[in-house]
Amino acid sequence: MRLAAFAIGLIGLALSVPGQAAAWQPEAERIFGSPDAPAIQVLSVTDLAAFSPVLQDYVNRHPDRSIRYVQASSTQVYTAIHDEGAQFDLVISSAMDLQMKLANDGLAASVPLSVAGLPDWARWRDQLWGIALEPVVTLASRQALGDLPVPKTRRDLIALLRENPDRFRGKVAAYDPLVSGVGYFLIAQDDQVSDGFWRLAEVMGRLNARLFCCSGQMITELREGRIAIAYNVVASYAARFRPDDPDLVQLAFEDYTFAIIRSALVPVNAPDPEGARDLLGYLLSDPAQRLIADSAGVALMAGTGPAPVPQLRPIRLDAGLLVYDDRLRRAGLLSEWRAALIQP
Repeated sequence: MRLAAFAIGLIGLALSVPGQAAAWQPEAERIFGSPDAPAIQVLSVTDLAAFSPVLQDYVNRHPDRSIRYVQASSTQVYTAIHDEGAQFDLVISSAMDLQMKLANDGLAASVPLSVAGLPDWARWRDQLWGIALEPVVTLASRQALGDLPVPKTRRDLIALLRENPDRFRGKVAAYDPLVSGVGYFLIAQDDQVSDGFWRLAEVMGRLNARLFCCSGQMITELREGRIAIAYNVVASYAARFRPDDPDLVQLAFEDYTFAIIRSALVPVNAPDPEGARDLLGYLLSDPAQRLIADSAGVALMAGTGPAPVPQLRPIRLDAGLLVYDDRLRRAGLLSEWRAALIQP
């Protein structure tokens, strides 16, 4: 049975808190600014290369400070803060439900800021602050599509895959919801919005869909020709490659295109809460928002980013997100996902 490794222990993992089983593991780390300057400690899911221009601009403006930037997956970020009490000044993640759980569990400090133009749905109390919108899209290879029609909706994608199984078998990619907090969150959103999502999941399962931890991995596989279509990719990761890679086709489906909020919080045990507040204020400023819009997402601030597509559906940053981390709901969704993806 394919994807057997995915199936082993699924229900047990589904009933546990994400990342609870093992110590958290970082993926990358870099110091911005002078190594002799006091460092603001940042733990983030955002790709280091994508966020570097923003961080470098901050230390250029504040030569008396440096930033230690540690990158990890969304579940690892959650584990570090929630389970292990790791000490960081600022925590940035696109896993909206996990960020909300950190705040709801009393692990986020209140940081009063006055920010003109930030939508109400992009902040929660003074504890969670949205710093960017991240559209979630499907990517395809022009070469792999050939003369086939470019799908405009999920229904079109289902038809394309069903009618061309030989072309797409083993060539479709999606998030692994056991590894990626964002991946699980997006499955939960798809389930809530569209009955047709499970038909798409079943079609992907019949085509031996491949599962990945993160958008970056899917994009790499797509660019190197090992997959043809990647579903639910965070668009900001693709933005760095599309100008130089004409083979990449970005599909913002007309039925709906989610936009998740990349949010920041200051942990209650932050070693340098004042430094964190200063960096957070900068991230919400016009100069930073312009850089974020250029390199790592769609800016939230009015007038600093490109106009969103009409079908864009921002997901609100509110306590309703906690329902997605209900253990029974999580187990049920992952069981249904397994049934769709792992077929005899």
